[in-house]
Amino acid sequence: MKPTIVIIGAGSVEFTRELLGDILSFPELGSVRVVLHDIDDERLQTAEAIARATAHAAGAAPEVVATSDRRRALDGANYVINVIAVGMHEATVRDFEIPARYGLNQTIADTIGVGGIFRGLRTFPVLAGIARDMAAVCPDAWLLNYTNPMAMNVTFLHRVAPQLKVLGLCHSVYWTMVGLCELIDVPYDEVSYWSAGVNHQAWVLRWERGGENLYPLLDQRIAADPELRRRVRVDMYRRLGYYPTETSEHSSEYVGWYLHRPDEIERLRINVGEYVSISEANIAEYRRVRAELADTQSLTIDTSSTEYAPQVIHSFETGTPRVISANVINDGLITNLPDGLAVEVPTLLDSLGAHPMKVGDLPPQCAALNRNFLGPVDLAVRAAVDGDPRLVRAAAMVDPNTAATLTVDQIAELCDELTSAHGDLIPKELRTRPDVAAGAAPILARDIAN
Repeated sequence: MKPTIVIIGAGSVEFTRELLGDILSFPELGSVRVVLHDIDDERLQTAEAIARATAHAAGAAPEVVATSDRRRALDGANYVINVIAVGMHEATVRDFEIPARYGLNQTIADTIGVGGIFRGLRTFPVLAGIARDMAAVCPDAWLLNYTNPMAMNVTFLHRVAPQLKVLGLCHSVYWTMVGLCELIDVPYDEVSYWSAGVNHQAWVLRWERGGENLYPLLDQRIAADPELRRRVRVDMYRRLGYYPTETSEHSSEYVGWYLHRPDEIERLRINVGEYVSISEANIAEYRRVRAELADTQSLTIDTSSTEYAPQVIHSFETGTPRVISANVINDGLITNLPDGLAVEVPTLLDSLGAHPMKVGDLPPQCAALNRNFLGPVDLAVRAAVDGDPRLVRAAAMVDPNTAATLTVDQIAELCDELTSAHGDLIPKELRTRPDVAAGAAPILARDIAN
């Protein structure tokens, strides 16, 4: 029986195009059932056209279904790929413009920090609904989550739906390793590596070719290039001894060292507010693809299969073993990070499922930064699960970049303003000011299994 693959948030057309291009490039997956879901009818229509054009280009014959009814979309699913963006571009702009008025610099704002916290708070209610629907109509399906904030979302799903099978997928480790190999002119296919930590702040713990440690070659490359030293994660690597697995723009806002200092922003060439332009480019790309589809029945596809979700599905369906970096709940996997929160570790895939690998202790300096990262993650999730708006403010207070920039009164005022600005996208119980909240009750995803 052919598997059913559901894409929730399929109106994110470029991502849908890449995912389907990779999925349908596998001969064993050419006749899968693809179900597309989005709450925006125009984007859903565009996603369906993309699916059919991509299938034509791949020479595949999937069954394609499009529906705005989420429970209908999920009925009988084997794999659910989540790529939703709650609030879309307008919410992203608010997450940048309002903090900027307080003097808080952000670059991507989708992970921790006030941008990540409020993105999480908007996303959690929708995740709870997806989990509830999956428990009802596809309880054995895998939820493959791409939506940020990754660590918060995977942790939240574990808290409210512990029976759900969840993998958080992000391409940051893969592209980091590709980029590092290009820097030292070593083919990626010839190297082995071992990476672990948290999503967007994991660490390259080992990087070898034929048993040779490749870090000394990187050191030589950095020493020879002053401009290369003007990047955040190169700066972090030189001070910490292990290379972080996300871009410099991402990495800059997970620590308290850089973004509140204009001289550091200049020294390290940090592009403050970068994600607003990325979000605008995504809108432009959607319009371009929609116009292109008016004149063609086929779209060019990239068959390199670098996205993880297609590889996960292929391994589960065919038994082909692979190791990827995946986000799962820490259960003794990284022994000097807290259990019960999401971590990113090497994970073996095969016909029996996903098998996260035990890493043991991270280097102490890396673990210390990851624990700082996980503070906002834990508190934001607890705020939503417990219905406690005080924990929203606490999450922002312990965020490294926010704490290094604003006073506690400014943080409270900023959280009040962002809560008001996002309105109904924030859970009702969290829209109450903490000074008038009393005896807040748990609010989300109760009795999902029922």
